[in-house]
Amino acid sequence: MACSCANGVVFDANLLRNSALEEGLAGWAALGACTELSAHEEEPANVPTETINDVADDYRPSGRYILAKGRACEEDGLRQAIPGGALKPRVTYRVAGWISLGEGAEAEAVVRVNIRLGGDAEEECLVVEGGAVCAEKGKWTEIKGVFRLKASPALSAAAVHVQGAPAGVDVRVMDLQVFATDRKARFKKLKKKTDKVRRRDVVLKFAGAGASSAVSGASIRVMQMDTSFAFGACINPAVIQDPCFVDFFTKHFDWAVFENELKWYHTEAVQGQLTYGDADALLDFCDRYGKPVRGHCVFWAVDNMVQKWVKALDNDQLTAAVQGRLASLLTRYAGRFPHYDVNNEMLHGSFFQDRLGDDVNAFMFKETARIDPGAALFVNDYNVEGGMDPNATPEKYIAQINALQEKGAPVGGIGLQGHVTNPAGEIICDALDKLATTDLPIWLTELDACETDVDLRADDYEVVLREAYAHPAVEGVVFWGFMQGHMWRQDACLVNSDGTINDAGERFINLRREWTSHARGKIDSDGNFKFRGYHGSYIVQLATATGKMHKTFSVEKGDMPLVLDMDV
Repeated sequence: MACSCANGVVFDANLLRNSALEEGLAGWAALGACTELSAHEEEPANVPTETINDVADDYRPSGRYILAKGRACEEDGLRQAIPGGALKPRVTYRVAGWISLGEGAEAEAVVRVNIRLGGDAEEECLVVEGGAVCAEKGKWTEIKGVFRLKASPALSAAAVHVQGAPAGVDVRVMDLQVFATDRKARFKKLKKKTDKVRRRDVVLKFAGAGASSAVSGASIRVMQMDTSFAFGACINPAVIQDPCFVDFFTKHFDWAVFENELKWYHTEAVQGQLTYGDADALLDFCDRYGKPVRGHCVFWAVDNMVQKWVKALDNDQLTAAVQGRLASLLTRYAGRFPHYDVNNEMLHGSFFQDRLGDDVNAFMFKETARIDPGAALFVNDYNVEGGMDPNATPEKYIAQINALQEKGAPVGGIGLQGHVTNPAGEIICDALDKLATTDLPIWLTELDACETDVDLRADDYEVVLREAYAHPAVEGVVFWGFMQGHMWRQDACLVNSDGTINDAGERFINLRREWTSHARGKIDSDGNFKFRGYHGSYIVQLATATGKMHKTFSVEKGDMPLVLDMDV
């Protein structure tokens, strides 16, 4: 295993002893009332073969696991002490390994890995969540946890605890590891991947009609005007009155989304009283600045986001109200929103499905497509990219999409909200890879990175943005606000309340600058100019003895060099 060091932190070095049980159970102990720990080896055919654990290039799950039996409650399990002083503040740690259930399991159950700082007494310790999975009997599930300490632990003792699953259910743990992740090393890999995914060789030919002699040696300048990858931000009626907000938004974002103004609880807070004034004003603002808008959202599946008057309807009345909402919203704005989030957060809520049956979600998609056939229709949910929410795994998201499609729903895109804390690039990439198997475009739709330390916040944003931009299935990233005092999550801003751009904002600007291509030089003797550019629209300026020429062209995705004939 190759490890690197920086500022006293050894990256990619496992802090746990004997993870693969080469020394039997050395280092491991029972937790709580758990009566028995034992070491076992899995049948080779049952050992997982795929993993996101890329710390060692040759890593494969060992097949050796600890079995925890005799558990009297969910707090029982196994533990191992972490060496004193090993955990450092401001460092992102990953938790990796494999979890399965044994005897006593009748259904899947959540198993958690926690980092406990301090003594055994509850009042003496700090518990940091390190990861969680929905484990199953007879199947290994990879844990993809991440955590970060804000300050040096005041309590020297530290341990990793594996807990969860109901009393009487045996828990099996394979190859559990805790290690500091090297973000800078990851960024280097992503830069290479980005070059392949987002750039293309271009040849501009000026030799038509014998013109090569006339232009050979002429000065040329190529400037990228816009990018095919979208960056956007959410807006509301208050922020568009702030000149500092408008200035940053119009300079650095291409798309918009309304924070609340299109949601049903906003447009019809009182039954029968439709209010689209705020949405109309925001659309007018976006039209003035040429910003397309995502339609967020037609419905919201989470119970506490549904109006009281809607909940009070009987099923027939609710069906009529759903149909009325679809007709009212979609006929009014037909053709205005390129995207719609049809029924928000269906992994975390099921209000309409519980009331109206399993077919209602597909009906919402089909009816939206019928009324506004030009819009791409998205599922949209949170925590899928983070690896910490057992209810929102990529696998469960894919299953939901497949179920919708089987019922005829024209799902046209996948929304990952991206409300992140301590993001880990490898975990994000794993989610993107899995979701990309659907062949649907992916957007990060509500990105914010919550961190009080603005330097770490800048790093967190860079983690997410580089992973998204380097992945071929991702087509855009929309921020859920960017200005202090105008964001749903605090400590996530790019711009301070006085309009100054903080380090996180500067990082975003620098990334956008890095992902923009400009080139200048001379036309060669064959009448050609060659460069490698990011996908997007360009303008070329050519200065010859007879005058100046300006032309525009676009660079689209492609593996082969793009050869363009430029008439002189």
